[in-house]
Amino acid sequence: MRLVNGLHFRNLRGDIFGGLTAAIVALPLALAFGVSSGAGAITGLYGAVFVGLFAALFGGTPSQISGPTGPMTVVMATVFTALIAKYPDNNLGLAMAFTVVMLGGLFQIIFGLLRLGKYITLMPYTVISGFMSGIGFIILLLQIGPFFGHEGSANVIDSVKNFSTFVTTANPEATFLGFITLAIVFASPPKLNRILPAPLLALIICTTISVFFFPNGNIQTIGEIPSGLPSLHLPVFRPDQFREMIGYALMLGILGSIDSLLTSLVADNITRTEHDSDRELIGQGIANLISGLFWGLPGAGATMRTVVNVRAGGKTPLSGIIHGFVLLFIVLGVGKLLSIENIPNAVLAGILIKVGIDIIDWGFLRRAHMISWRATGLMYLVLFLTVFVDLITAVGVGVFVANLFTLERLCAIQADGVQAITAPNGKLSLDPEEETLLKQARGRILLFQLGGPMSFGAAKAISRRMSIVEDYDVLILDFKNVPYVGVTATLAIENMVKEAKEKRRAIFLVAASEKVEDRLRRLKVLRQVLLENQVHDRLEALQQGSTIINQHHSSSSSEVV
Repeated sequence: MRLVNGLHFRNLRGDIFGGLTAAIVALPLALAFGVSSGAGAITGLYGAVFVGLFAALFGGTPSQISGPTGPMTVVMATVFTALIAKYPDNNLGLAMAFTVVMLGGLFQIIFGLLRLGKYITLMPYTVISGFMSGIGFIILLLQIGPFFGHEGSANVIDSVKNFSTFVTTANPEATFLGFITLAIVFASPPKLNRILPAPLLALIICTTISVFFFPNGNIQTIGEIPSGLPSLHLPVFRPDQFREMIGYALMLGILGSIDSLLTSLVADNITRTEHDSDRELIGQGIANLISGLFWGLPGAGATMRTVVNVRAGGKTPLSGIIHGFVLLFIVLGVGKLLSIENIPNAVLAGILIKVGIDIIDWGFLRRAHMISWRATGLMYLVLFLTVFVDLITAVGVGVFVANLFTLERLCAIQADGVQAITAPNGKLSLDPEEETLLKQARGRILLFQLGGPMSFGAAKAISRRMSIVEDYDVLILDFKNVPYVGVTATLAIENMVKEAKEKRRAIFLVAASEKVEDRLRRLKVLRQVLLENQVHDRLEALQQGSTIINQHHSSSSSEVV
């Protein structure tokens, strides 16, 4: 196995351009996410450096660019708010929050080692859509304060409550810069956007306006950020908060895994390649673990930065490595030359508002009701829980309800696959000879037709028909179209066979596959009864059943005489 998945130097020019372009796009977003999280702009830059670099080195998606993302930042804002409020002294709460980042990365490594990558994205689209749209709305709501020149908040409900206050007491200069930012990021021509990304263009223009035209405008800026290599910080635990920290870490690990693997699927689609899900999880976990050690924000595969990278020519992990080193140079001192500390918070809020709007699944929101009102209701439920409760509850409830809906549909399908037939009725395609034999049996043969996988969904349908077994002389169980029988369905069949045996009915088993037969052999009653009368096709079972009925009829006639 290669140390770096997909690394080669045959695309050097494309990877250099891709990495540089992705870094230019990542810079304003990293600063914005850092400020939005409540931990400071530098934590966003640290996260972009370490997550971007180490996810590229150890991940499983060659063209993917990783770094702080909206969903991960939303969770971290909650973590910072909760832990810093409880432990404000000596940066204890901050240290515990970044310990949560390390634990989240550890969870991702465990997911990858357990080979859970292929399962993590097996979520109904309605849940993913509601969840991601909820994240988008959270980002929008949390930027209301900074956009109008006020302090930001990590609490959605507070932002909603204070909306009118934010608007009526807005800082006019900051609000003006916010609207200029929105105009640039939404109206920037595509050709210009390919040369100079709209977020960076907005950052340059609006910061310049702020410095030269509003030097005394009392506009909140991100302030001075430290330069040089960050310090290494060891994990910090408090026994009374360990359970809460594990909960937050699990939330980060799951969310980061989903976010990254969904972006990996996007990368696969545009590069016509196939990523390694488990390796990607391990790589993202290592990256987040290291980011937490240096007090950087957690991250994941970033869809917009990945697409930009690929379109600029990036195809291998080298582009992600270059992206990380470019941002590292900014951290090491280039940021001072760029006067990053003068960037207004309102400008970053405008950039994040665009990010939030892009995250919302508008296409599905507009047409979900055309597909299914049940799916629409589930999507809006997940969206509401994401915004106003918490992310884990939203995903947990969404997946649970979606699975209930799926099980209901599967049960109905499996029940339709269970048919009890005593005479030709058009529901089952029978050969002319089979129809003749059923007619000659005069309703004394019960043909039990089973179709498709039989799990607990079919068990109820089988059990409902048990009581009619005593009304017939021959029971034929047709397994020809059954690839799998679950335990619950097997036990239901066993009860039916027991009932038939007690009533001294003849029982035939038709064409069970090796897998199905193996399951049936495990039950003693089935082994004793069914294996005596196994036949290869339905016609043979009907012929033997007709012979038994004729013999019974002859015996009954003799007794009467």
